Amino acid sequence: MSPETGREPPRRRGPRLVSIAIASALFMEFIDSTALSTALPTLARAFRTDPVHLKLALTSYLLALAVFAPASGWVADRFGPKRVFMTAMVVFLAGSVLCGSSRSLGQLVACRLLQGAGGAMMTPVARLIIVGATPRAELVSAMAWFTVPALVGPLLGPPLAGLILGVADWPWIFYVNAPVCLAGLAAVARLVPDERPPPPGPFDARGFALAALAISALVGATETFGVDVAPPAAQAAAVAVALAAAAAYVRHARASPRPVLDLSLFGVPTFRASLVGGTIVRLGIGAGPLLVPLLLQVALGWTPLKAGLVSIWQSVGALGAKPGAAPLLRRYGFRAVLMATIVGTAVVTALPGFYRPGMPVPLLVAVFVVAGFVRSNHFTAANTFAYADVPPARVSAASTLATVTQQIGLSLGVSFGGAVLHLTKGGGAALAPERFTAPFVAVGAVTLLALPLYGRLPASAGASLRGEPPGR
Repeated sequence: MSPETGREPPRRRGPRLVSIAIASALFMEFIDSTALSTALPTLARAFRTDPVHLKLALTSYLLALAVFAPASGWVADRFGPKRVFMTAMVVFLAGSVLCGSSRSLGQLVACRLLQGAGGAMMTPVARLIIVGATPRAELVSAMAWFTVPALVGPLLGPPLAGLILGVADWPWIFYVNAPVCLAGLAAVARLVPDERPPPPGPFDARGFALAALAISALVGATETFGVDVAPPAAQAAAVAVALAAAAAYVRHARASPRPVLDLSLFGVPTFRASLVGGTIVRLGIGAGPLLVPLLLQVALGWTPLKAGLVSIWQSVGALGAKPGAAPLLRRYGFRAVLMATIVGTAVVTALPGFYRPGMPVPLLVAVFVVAGFVRSNHFTAANTFAYADVPPARVSAASTLATVTQQIGLSLGVSFGGAVLHLTKGGGAALAPERFTAPFVAVGAVTLLALPLYGRLPASAGASLRGEPPGR
């Protein structure tokens, strides 16, 4: 009881309630992304364009996330995480409504950029709220609860998109975000504490500009590679700009006391391993939202509803992994779980490329279930492990850097998968099922590059998150 007021102080919400409230707000983001993936073949017909070119609708969003996310930590510290998160939700919703009003691929890409600007403030700020409100010993559990409602989005997104496309026009896959956004705003307003961090100091505008230029040029170069939409000279120029801007940013970050992306965090071994390894895995699996709908709907000729009902089993597997994530990490440790799930992810990522007409559908369903289970365990471990040794004062900077690298990995994955598919497709050739074997195998093989990074970690890495002394 407060001696000044004679009243009990306001009761702090438990980490679990905070996690669920934040995740319920992110629910619409996950529904949106998975629903859009299911609708890609329909959008290709509506806009009269090559289905492979619809990857621009995916990478434009990821690009906006990567470009604007570096400012998220400073903005959250300046205006308060809760206020920034709720504002970002409104921006995301506005972008969704405009996406539904698009009448060309160019308009859709521009509106997806606006959506991404909102999403860039949602994801890292959400993680910042969770990490800041949760004791270290409860962080694994809080992160697991944080992702459970978010996994329901991918679970509902594909069949919802298939159902909408069966009874209405494609803009409604964006318009359904409105009621979800309003429910999320209500949950966040009621359950999330209004924390006010110390003033962050001046904004690193020069660093932000350099980072944005480097990221945009890199994604632009990879997005146009192998799809005949830009001349080789323009692609080479984009790569040169990306390298020059990245080098300039590294020099700037070393001299700046508060860089917008704190690269010194790579000096923390657990954080470095999680980010670099996680980015490689995302590069490998990021092509899934492009390749899977095209395989099922274009190559196999399935309806959007059938494709959605089959692909949701990946989310079922991911959801089923959550209750056992914390016990699994406590029993075997982070290094063992990360290495095992890397190998499993590589295998199940490649397998859909071997699916052919006439094969039993339950076989593909089983692959998706296992894929979701393995990937969920990997990212629960990697996302939690990243903050094992990060000082509390640097969590905001770490969350921002993690978000940027993750989105770059996903964006490059979409571009990589699209480029391999375009090369195997050949000029004007149909997207037959056998054309998907090489892309799926290629993106699966890429994930194995993360294996040595985790293998070099000590077996005791992340022990503090398992409730053990580091020396055990």
